Amino acid sequence: MPNESAAPTATLTGTPPDLQVRRTIRAPRQRVFDAWTKTEELKKWHAPGPLTVTFAEIDLRPGGKYRIHMTEPDGKDHRVSGEYREVDPPRKLVYSWGWDGDHPVKDSTVTLEFFERGDATEVVLTHSGISHDGERKGHTEGWTSILNKLAAHFEGSTR
Repeated sequence: MPNESAAPTATLTGTPPDLQVRRTIRAPRQRVFDAWTKTEELKKWHAPGPLTVTFAEIDLRPGGKYRIHMTEPDGKDHRVSGEYREVDPPRKLVYSWGWDGDHPVKDSTVTLEFFERGDATEVVLTHSGISHDGERKGHTEGWTSILNKLAAHFEGSTR
């Protein structure tokens, strides 16, 4: 069995370029899926680096919308929203991803796949539709950090 606490791996793939980040999380697949789809769970970990989630709402159904506000320690807000395109618990989520304001990433797609790996879950995140190399690199770093926080969330869980 692979080292479940190993750092996530990230690669750039496909044309147009996609980014992909993988991480094995020491938790059952349904719990990991729930962490992505239940507002109170998501708010605990779904922001990169020192950012925190200060607001989240989820309408988990195809055509349902979501919004997430991530806030820097200095109070600067980063807001993202989108629409769920596919919801297949606990296997897969597909949703649009677009930043509010002047951000260049407005209409991209995130695909999350959850694979059982014994008593753990491998999360494979593919983010497509980011045409700018710098933005793709920044999002790869952001998603890697977010998956690290997700792993830490479960490692510290007492459930």
